[in-house]
Amino acid sequence: MAEAKGTVHFNRFLDVSEEPGKLLQPIEGYQSLELVSLEEAIEPIIKFCPDVRRRAYIAKGNCDPPKDGLTQDESASIFLYTMEWAPRDQCLYVVLNSILRSKNRNRLITPWLLFMKLLLTALFNLRSCGMTVWRGVRLDLRKEYVVGKTYTWWGFSSCTESLHVLESESFLGQEEKRTMFSIECFNGKKIRSHSSLEEEDEILLLPGSQFIVKSHLQPSKKDPDLIIIQLRQVEPPFVLLEEPSISKKENLSDLNTQIKTKLTIAATEPKPQHLKSNPKLSTKPIPNPVDEEKKYQMKSGMLTSVDRFISEKKKYYNYEDIY
Repeated sequence: MAEAKGTVHFNRFLDVSEEPGKLLQPIEGYQSLELVSLEEAIEPIIKFCPDVRRRAYIAKGNCDPPKDGLTQDESASIFLYTMEWAPRDQCLYVVLNSILRSKNRNRLITPWLLFMKLLLTALFNLRSCGMTVWRGVRLDLRKEYVVGKTYTWWGFSSCTESLHVLESESFLGQEEKRTMFSIECFNGKKIRSHSSLEEEDEILLLPGSQFIVKSHLQPSKKDPDLIIIQLRQVEPPFVLLEEPSISKKENLSDLNTQIKTKLTIAATEPKPQHLKSNPKLSTKPIPNPVDEEKKYQMKSGMLTSVDRFISEKKKYYNYEDIY
């Protein structure tokens, strides 16, 4: 794909020009591996990212307690993916995405498989969201994205719900040639709760995602350097990213951890006032933990159901079609 001369795009929101623009082999080989800790998962990649041990320590410390039902290691794998450090070409996400986009991926990816298993397990455990998200590049990519054609992105695709983030000077800015991608996706992963940079409001699209180009748009004649390419995510005819499998042993281990965490939280909650004031009531037998867990799950399920009915308002451009 096109690339600005003398420019290396390290910002993961702006690296779409690094995509090869062709079909590669499916991403596989990690799905049946054992799910290991973050520390174990990064051992094989230290030679590619020399400072990754220290960064993983920081990531794990920031994911305690983990959110969204993930384990601490799963949450920390996402946090580590979003971290940036110098030199930037040794950042984990830079190296990993360059391998995923390489035609020689099958030869290069072996040391990354354990980390891929952990990271993709975490992402598959997050709820998939259908929404319009944005990413961009400081280039005009109309020639590379033909209306009506389908394209595959092989790296992890970082997007945002916020146009203000994308238009800031740290990202696209508001001058010179630039392309914004408006993407209708159906499996976006909201990773804000697990990101090192929460203010970016990051939505991650999985490797092997396919999109059809709907149109090229120009939001304003006063800014002819800004082009918007509308994409709609489509289901590929064959699986391009294998889903990680999780053994029953791993599932039971995670469930036991979650139950212990919930019961610990429940045990530390302050007693209701009427129990404090009435010693006879406060000495009744301790409830069965299994029954209490069932009640907790019912309450959590109700809250989750209500949560799913709440959606944020979306802002729309008044586009002027230039074709």
